[in-house]
Amino acid sequence: MKKTYKIEVDCANCANLMEGAAYRTKGVKAATVNFMTQKMIVEFEEGSDVRAVMEEVKKACKKVEPDCEIEL
Repeated sequence: MKKTYKIEVDCANCANLMEGAAYRTKGVKAATVNFMTQKMIVEFEEGSDVRAVMEEVKKACKKVEPDCEIEL
């Protein structure tokens, strides 16, 4: 399952780092962060609890950029 989220990220480098952090999160099959559109597309592994996985993604992204926001 793929879902798109609105995200606030300040620079393209941070978007790249956040993409990597999201991808390494358990339950995420693929992740893309687009700085220009301020969107994150996440593909979840089969049987994952989407809400729980996204909470972990949000924590991982806040380690990269503490003031980032992801609308869940």
